[in-house]
Amino acid sequence: MVYTADTWPITAALLQFPHETSSGSMQDADAEVWKSVFTEVRDAGFDNVDFFDTWIKPGDLSTERLDELKLAATEVGVGAPAISAIRRSVIDEQNWEDNLAYSHRTLEAGAQLGCEVVSFGLHQALTAEQKKQLWFWTVEGHKDPVNDPEVWQKAVTRLRELGNHAADLGLLLSLELYEDTYLGTGDSAAQLVQDIDLPNVGLNPDLGNLVRLHRPIESIQEMIAKTVPYANYWHVKNYTRDENLARNQFVAIPAPLESGVISYREAFRTALAHGFQGIICAEHYGGDGLSVSASNQDYLRNRILPKTVDYALGQPLVAQGRQQPRGASV
Repeated sequence: MVYTADTWPITAALLQFPHETSSGSMQDADAEVWKSVFTEVRDAGFDNVDFFDTWIKPGDLSTERLDELKLAATEVGVGAPAISAIRRSVIDEQNWEDNLAYSHRTLEAGAQLGCEVVSFGLHQALTAEQKKQLWFWTVEGHKDPVNDPEVWQKAVTRLRELGNHAADLGLLLSLELYEDTYLGTGDSAAQLVQDIDLPNVGLNPDLGNLVRLHRPIESIQEMIAKTVPYANYWHVKNYTRDENLARNQFVAIPAPLESGVISYREAFRTALAHGFQGIICAEHYGGDGLSVSASNQDYLRNRILPKTVDYALGQPLVAQGRQQPRGASV
């Protein structure tokens, strides 16, 4: 099946729902509490959720509790095709063994939940200074070592291990763009996927993670051109951005998809030309992020995603004429 605007699976990120509440941890919550979250997401207009592990950690649930989680979503009427595991880098010098084990458990959980894709990254825990900020990305955090072949190879080897496990489970593995990691530039992210060299491993081209930095950034057009062809899942969010190069001042603030500096019209045109058929996850930081994410979903369905399919080619029709894919999506 080739997706169109009406059928494309779009999940809601659960960024606005905390892991810890005044009533306790979501990890230990009754299934009725989980259902209340799923109901809120459904009522906002979403048919699907991404089990962000900032809300609940599927990799740390028992098989019985995973069954409860799946049933809770089913009873509310939302699908759960994806898990995003956040800040569990497999090359974290202190915690890589625990993070790798957790990542394997998350893949197993994803298979039990009936997911299609699990997203990982190389970003590490927020620093104490980052936690003090209104927007954590305004302060630099961990940086992967530059020009260190040994650490690079560790990333390749460990992520390939996860990719093979994912393949055995029938899952896609997606790698999320994030600043100052080996997934922090278009060239580096593409090279990492190439070095891992597995057909089920691709990129989650979360361009917003790179655009929001309060410092000079890579050309957005180059980011799109270099990363989107490898996309197999996609966190989408946007930011307004102002630059005063003369004073070395840079500001970025969360914005709806259609209002920010990333042209998602251009990004999806590129993605569709490369055969992208991955699940999309709508995100937004701050305020009523769920409602903004719902508006982002509407924008994608009504303005950006293809309405029809060219059945002769088996490809979606792109806004500016027929384009054939220049390379298979991974």
